[in-house]
Amino acid sequence: MPQPDLPPASAPMRLATTVRPYDWGSVTALPRLFGTEPTGKPQAELWMGAHPGAPSTVGDVPLGDLIARDPAGTLGERTAARFGAELPYLLKVLAIERPLSLQVHPTSEQAAAGFADENARGIALGDFARTYKDASHKPEMVCALTPFHGLCGFRAPASAAGLLDRLGVPGLRPWIDTLIGGEPARAVRTVFAEMLGDAARPLRDLIERALLDSDEPELAAYGDIARAYPGDPGITAALLLNHVELLPGQALYLGAGVPHAYLGGIGVEIMANSDNVLRCGLTSKHVDVPELMRVVDFGPSEPFLVEPERDPAGAYDYRPPAPEFALTRYELAGESTHELAGGVPRIVLCVEGGARLGDDLTLRPGESAFVAAAASTRLSGKGTAYGARPGAFTV
Repeated sequence: MPQPDLPPASAPMRLATTVRPYDWGSVTALPRLFGTEPTGKPQAELWMGAHPGAPSTVGDVPLGDLIARDPAGTLGERTAARFGAELPYLLKVLAIERPLSLQVHPTSEQAAAGFADENARGIALGDFARTYKDASHKPEMVCALTPFHGLCGFRAPASAAGLLDRLGVPGLRPWIDTLIGGEPARAVRTVFAEMLGDAARPLRDLIERALLDSDEPELAAYGDIARAYPGDPGITAALLLNHVELLPGQALYLGAGVPHAYLGGIGVEIMANSDNVLRCGLTSKHVDVPELMRVVDFGPSEPFLVEPERDPAGAYDYRPPAPEFALTRYELAGESTHELAGGVPRIVLCVEGGARLGDDLTLRPGESAFVAAAASTRLSGKGTAYGARPGAFTV
């Protein structure tokens, strides 16, 4: 069968993309942001990349197929040598109306082992009970477009104990004492496991009722979770996690093993090209508590905020500690021009106004383009755009 004609790799290529209709997504946020008509259904995630779950296309050709035809020209020799014939990152826009699942991502070694094990046991990739969708880890970073908040990492045990104490629920003293008196990671692990267990169901019901009745500002986010997922064990477990709020332009990085759940807002998210998610609650998707307990890091941690480096032309560069990705926010002021050097594969996304690549390709809000490593181009216009590329790595 003859292969369809493609634009030259030396020119930016407009992408056709997919919006995922997950039930936690907003019906109106992305249409309002991008000036499109609502469908009446949730529009949760706009995907831009080559992941087989929802690959972007150039014309009728999936981006992954285009890359496979010419890895050196599309990815660049260094990226192809480090990651093979695959785009190492996946770019998304998230529009969160209700909380996402309480989840964690595996390390590379854990992902490879889990993927091989489920393959050996004959669990189909599309099976509801499938946990590992690929053999890759999934570090990720989200950059807020609107006020954005979520849960990230375990609180210091004393902080978690204080939060539980303020609920005023009889029967919480054993958990509080464990958190105050034990070695931090071991104490958090013990309480987290007990919170998710069947024996804690009566206590979870009391906690849920207390959250719904509370007017304390520090408990408000957890009360919202209780309203969104009544009866879910993840409501109680979420109390052990830090609540983090991002202003537009702030970015949060999540490495392997860090428990988290995004709760609300719109953000640009970039991650390694993986869909491996282990969940323990706040979801209608597959929950795998034993595997999550094996993978999660129970050490208390503060949210990892990534501070961007700004250049005089209005580019804000976010460089998290992940070899697969980095992200730049471009505030396009009309007179400024940003040179996008070749050598690496880029995806450029417009989120506001208009972004022009070279002389011929203009992107409107919600539109994106792939710039192959063989290309170098200029970015100009008036509005806001984001540029994704591989991070710093050693071949």
